[in-house]
Amino acid sequence: CVCERERDVNKPHHYMYTKCINIMEFQSPFRSKRGQVVGTRGGFRGCTVWLTGLSGAGKTTVGFALEEYLVSHGIPCYSLDGDNIRHGLNKNLGFTSKDREENIRRIAEVAKLFADAGLVCITSFISPFTKDRTEARRIHEKAGLPFFEVFVNAPLDVCESRDVKGLYKKARAGQIKGFTGIDSEYECPEAPELVLKTGELTENECIQQLVELLKEQSIIPSGVIEEINELFVPENRLKLAQTDASTLPSISITKLDLQWVQVLAEGWASPLKGFMREREYLQVIHFNTLLDGGTINLSVPIVLPVATEVKERLQGSLAVALEYQGKCVAILRNPEFYEHRKEERSAHQWGTTCPKHPYIKMVLESGDWLVGGELEVLERIRWNDGLDQYRLTPRELKERFKEMKADAVFAFQLRNPVHNGHALLMTDTRRRLEERGYRRPVLLLHPLGGWTKDDDVPLDWRMKQHAAVLEDGILDPQSTIVAIFPSPMMYAGPTEVQWHCRARMVAGSNFYIVGRDPAGMPHPESGQDLYDPSHGGKVLSMAPGLTSVEIIPFRVAAYNKTKKAMDFYDKDR
Repeated sequence: CVCERERDVNKPHHYMYTKCINIMEFQSPFRSKRGQVVGTRGGFRGCTVWLTGLSGAGKTTVGFALEEYLVSHGIPCYSLDGDNIRHGLNKNLGFTSKDREENIRRIAEVAKLFADAGLVCITSFISPFTKDRTEARRIHEKAGLPFFEVFVNAPLDVCESRDVKGLYKKARAGQIKGFTGIDSEYECPEAPELVLKTGELTENECIQQLVELLKEQSIIPSGVIEEINELFVPENRLKLAQTDASTLPSISITKLDLQWVQVLAEGWASPLKGFMREREYLQVIHFNTLLDGGTINLSVPIVLPVATEVKERLQGSLAVALEYQGKCVAILRNPEFYEHRKEERSAHQWGTTCPKHPYIKMVLESGDWLVGGELEVLERIRWNDGLDQYRLTPRELKERFKEMKADAVFAFQLRNPVHNGHALLMTDTRRRLEERGYRRPVLLLHPLGGWTKDDDVPLDWRMKQHAAVLEDGILDPQSTIVAIFPSPMMYAGPTEVQWHCRARMVAGSNFYIVGRDPAGMPHPESGQDLYDPSHGGKVLSMAPGLTSVEIIPFRVAAYNKTKKAMDFYDKDR
């Protein structure tokens, strides 16, 4: 066989061809460049995940769940199944042996093209015969593309119990001939990359196994957050941890510190495992991201300041107890002390070092050292103020969304009462989502519940007002969840609003309403806006790592005298 390289100037981009007798194929030199522009995480990730198994085994369910996971983490992908193949590309094929073979061959060729474009292509087809799956693998290997065969394995009786279309019943009655698993053999894969026993595993467990496979193969970057990282001590280790804590040297923490312990413990700042170490702190104040293992948006430092005396007393300790009002609430493992450069921190985080700014004032008055380390929180933080039932963790919120069968979650944060303009924006957002085809959009009305400045409306009064808004039907109580976000307010404008949005993303929101001048306030000296009121929304639209949320910009509302109702402001009207 004589091979030679040719350049076809008539083809776009001058593709290089490998010519060998009567075989011609091309290899695009631009695959790595595609990887730089496709998706939001950089790097070429094109591959095919080939899901095979009996009808009813759960291939399509797993395939779409994997697609949802990948898209939510900024990894481009596309699912191929019977609905988008049989009625289009393969509508001229029947069910003869020859046509079935051609059906799988075409699917493999299309999957290869998606993979070559830099997408993770997920195929969900019975593909019962080994030779057809082997040919699909060969097509990808010939193109230098990864191919992962995944056997979705469920017993026949389980598959039949899931048969809502009654196909198995018809096949057993002889009404359908050649039905795989009844009168046509399914050849089980001998060496698949993964076996998913869907009769035993939950959907989430299946997805986690697929994610691990794709991480091992460097398709999913290691920095992707697989789950909410709660920091509570497991029940079976609690007594041991409490005994351990009673023997450790301690740090007395403030109410503000305890609020940050709650934020970390409940997983809002996943994947953080505790208060930031110096490496994490520097990444956050300089880049607004965590960079180890990927690019993860985290725009505010979550740190524990301590005095010099505390640092000198505890330097070299392997663990310390954190106490609030004399009660041990957590253990900090392997503490790392580093300098608290307050002016530098303020300049980066707030864009000002004005000592009259309320949070900067607290920073300047806090300890000269920061201590980072892994947290083990002994029990859930309770404030016993009559509002703890509203303090739902990210995991609890996700479970509530699931119970409500939400297909879209849009979040709105407030630090003040809901006014008519807010209500109009939230109801209009629901309407627009329904027009886009969402059937059960759920509003997460998520007031900030940590520290706020003295002239803000207190949390208990805000919660009473939110309850009244629902009782009066201004917002739909059947499709709204009111919960408290435990973070303190920092009044750091566009820097902080990324934290607000990102925390809601962790909790399962996929739409975020950004208001006018989010996290802003007047300059303490000049009285002018400390930040441009429009910059919060603009920054969110560009911020790295916020890939699974769509930003809904604030629209100015006012009372329309003609309509005698609130309406969005139109400068041309």
